[in-house]
Amino acid sequence: MSSALLKIKKVTKTVNGLRIIDNVICNFEPGKITGLIGPNGAGKTTLFHLITGELRPDSGEILYGGMKLSGLPPYKVARLGIGRLFQDVRTYRNLTVLENVASACFKPAQEAPWYPFFRRRRLLEAEKAIRDRALYWLEVVGLHTMTDARASALSYGQQKLLALARLLAGEFSALLLDEPTAGLSPPMAAKMLKLLDELVRGDRPKTIILVEHNMNAIKEIADFVLFMNEGKVSFFGRADHVLGDREVREIYLGF
Repeated sequence: MSSALLKIKKVTKTVNGLRIIDNVICNFEPGKITGLIGPNGAGKTTLFHLITGELRPDSGEILYGGMKLSGLPPYKVARLGIGRLFQDVRTYRNLTVLENVASACFKPAQEAPWYPFFRRRRLLEAEKAIRDRALYWLEVVGLHTMTDARASALSYGQQKLLALARLLAGEFSALLLDEPTAGLSPPMAAKMLKLLDELVRGDRPKTIILVEHNMNAIKEIADFVLFMNEGKVSFFGRADHVLGDREVREIYLGF
């Protein structure tokens, strides 16, 4: 029996008459980092959209921990434990750094409009716990000295770290990361990769799937690599095997 946490089973998606995802079959193992690579237009981001509920597959199934995701709205997918980091960051620019991360810590019941009136004591206890959790993750990513700064005042690299801290504060078990090192300086990219590596090697390992064009990043931290081309999975295996394949190098790396 497969130990895969996330299973994609014969998933197909057509948009405007063009088949973007073509009968994709793949599994993602728990506690591992899988690099999702391929040329532009290969279907990588579309596959993320299908997993997280932004799009619905035309056919096939997506299973997470044995539960069917296909057809669920994004908020229900998130509540099952799948979090996503978008390439365009999407921080709350007018909120402080601390407020951005704290926003991911509230439970659904605590967001009800009547909660502050009937659960005042619990709300105060929850606020302290949320602040402590937010500060913890800000320290992990190195932004703990900027808690009162507006997100809009941060550099692009710092905003990516902030978005990651917010994702981690949400306590998702699986993380879908869209180009986490894109646009980062070499030191900032190295910091990002170190954080991701620590997340899967710790006591409570995350499952990470990342779309990434930085092959040095893939070589450094990916356990497995899935190569997509024209909406199909062309290769899947250990990072060194896939990146060393002649056809992958010709199609994607250009040599």
